Amino acid sequence: MPAQRSTEDRDPADGPWLMLIYRVPSQPSRARVAVWRDLKRMGGFYVQQAVCVLPDQGDLRAGLEKVRKRIDELDGSSIFLTLTEVDDDVREQFVNGFRAQSEKDYAEIVEECETKFFKEIEFERFRANFTFEEADEIRQDLEKLRRWLDRVEDRDWMKAEGRELARAKVAECEQLLEQFEADVYERTVSDQD
Repeated sequence: MPAQRSTEDRDPADGPWLMLIYRVPSQPSRARVAVWRDLKRMGGFYVQQAVCVLPDQGDLRAGLEKVRKRIDELDGSSIFLTLTEVDDDVREQFVNGFRAQSEKDYAEIVEECETKFFKEIEFERFRANFTFEEADEIRQDLEKLRRWLDRVEDRDWMKAEGRELARAKVAECEQLLEQFEADVYERTVSDQD
């Protein structure tokens, strides 16, 4: 009998899948939003309203149990299933759904780099605002971008398009910031002389 592969060795696209079907009261709406936000943060793919699927990977099972506790606290109900076999068309729907989610996330990171980060440095250069405080604030923005990219990569179980471009844009942000910091240093040191 062949040895079973661990969840880390197994291709997530082959399953098994974790499915959560739930119901929460319609009021207050923040209850529904809180559950939705938790599941989306985990990387959940919604097959339809209140039916969420995740690959059986890492700590996702424990995360779903926490979500179920929250649903219970909100006077809702849930059913948690492990799907070990699904038809090919269902599997394809899951895989494509996860890929589309990750592709969208990568595209948003690229957009954030191009429309906000790059423009912020350009604007501060235009204003000649070469201060340590401004460089530090921009550094914090870069750290947020890195954490965001890390979260998206952690949830990119199906190897979506866009990962390399997002990485390249974040690296470009880092280079722009390093150049800006060097200019801040040069202007600060020369001002002190």
